[in-house]
Amino acid sequence: MVLLVADIVQWLSQFLWPLVRVSAFLLAGPFFSLAAVNFRIRVAIVLVITWMIYPLVDVPDIDPFSFAAVTGIMHEVFVGGLMGLTLQIVIAALVVAGQAIAGSMGLSMANMIDPNLGSVPSLAQFFLIIGTLLFLSLGGHLIMISVLYSSFELVPIASGGFNTDMIVSLLSWSSEIFVGAAVIAFPIMIGLLLVNALLGLISRAAPSLNVFAIGFPALIPLGLGMLLLTMTIWLENVENLWFVGFSKINAIIGGG
Repeated sequence: MVLLVADIVQWLSQFLWPLVRVSAFLLAGPFFSLAAVNFRIRVAIVLVITWMIYPLVDVPDIDPFSFAAVTGIMHEVFVGGLMGLTLQIVIAALVVAGQAIAGSMGLSMANMIDPNLGSVPSLAQFFLIIGTLLFLSLGGHLIMISVLYSSFELVPIASGGFNTDMIVSLLSWSSEIFVGAAVIAFPIMIGLLLVNALLGLISRAAPSLNVFAIGFPALIPLGLGMLLLTMTIWLENVENLWFVGFSKINAIIGGG
């Protein structure tokens, strides 16, 4: 088989379309966008996934040097980035939950530098690590690829299917940052609230007792103990949040 230069250029121009959406989705989504993942590994993953998806999707015949190609590339970037941001909301919910619990425990000053999020409390970093491991154990990386493939059927390449309804759905879903964080942190926050209430009663019963000297050292081990006791509930809530995020992607891009 003899390949002409024109055939190679046409094949590369068609390969570009799914490549743009796959790249935008993986770079905006969780796990694959981590700074710990080497850049070369990211490029290799994007190329491999695109190579697998390319024969299964309908690629339009668009001149790569036309204005339609520019708008088509922007369309693919918006669709892929929107899908990735949908899952990043789950990550944000974990961070907010960790910050809320750390503030109640007196650990808000114990911060760590996260390459992706900046300075976050150590407890929030712990939540991120456990949440990412749970994401991988559930096969979330495989679900991401499956959702990515189905997006080419729901929103064809350069079809103009991206609209303001998708943005509105994403903005409404962003409220899950606070709702999901409240659900995750609720059992521990209630326990810490009861501890603080007891410390208040002690301070009223014994005014000479230095509550600050007793309360701050007591809140940290009690908070960590509550976290261990409620770990099963915590994992169930995070697991449910991940699956809701995947279903939300289908709803945003028009899958119901």
